[in-house]
Amino acid sequence: MSTHAHHDTAATLACWEADEARVRAALAPPGIARPEQIAHLSGLEWFAAIGRGELPSVPIGAAMDFVPIAFEHGRFVFQGRPHARFANPMGTVHGGWIATLLDSCVGCAVHTTLPAGRAYTTAELKISYIRALTPQVGLVRAEGRVINAGRQVGFAEGRLVGADGKLYAHATTTCVVLAPGKASGN
Repeated sequence: MSTHAHHDTAATLACWEADEARVRAALAPPGIARPEQIAHLSGLEWFAAIGRGELPSVPIGAAMDFVPIAFEHGRFVFQGRPHARFANPMGTVHGGWIATLLDSCVGCAVHTTLPAGRAYTTAELKISYIRALTPQVGLVRAEGRVINAGRQVGFAEGRLVGADGKLYAHATTTCVVLAPGKASGN
């Protein structure tokens, strides 16, 4: 690796570390929001409330060490740390950890397009593992982007990249948008 590329990776890593520290400082402890706290919120409003610490942070993020970094209509970015505790017996990060980050970013990208009272569930998730991910990579970002979001079905794709600019995995999802009243699991 050239010195220039190493410097760019180090600068990106420093920026990503700062972004994560800012996000973590605002997040509330993990938990599940009560239905009355979220019934009136669109997907974007819900994520904004989590980001401000007004609603609990997401338990899976705490368990698997990833946080929401950025989102807007049709786009969601999570950042995670591929710790050795997520490694498989070969020493590389388990595909399930990678799949969880990608599932989260593509599903949440679809969720950003939903109005209040609507929810979604994943009907299909496809992951393509491009290269081995190791704990030495330090930080990765999973960015989901909506391909098409309709009233009944949403489609999105996601990319897992390192601060080194390398693509580690790619995903596509099909999400079923749930009718009002089904959003709370009733």
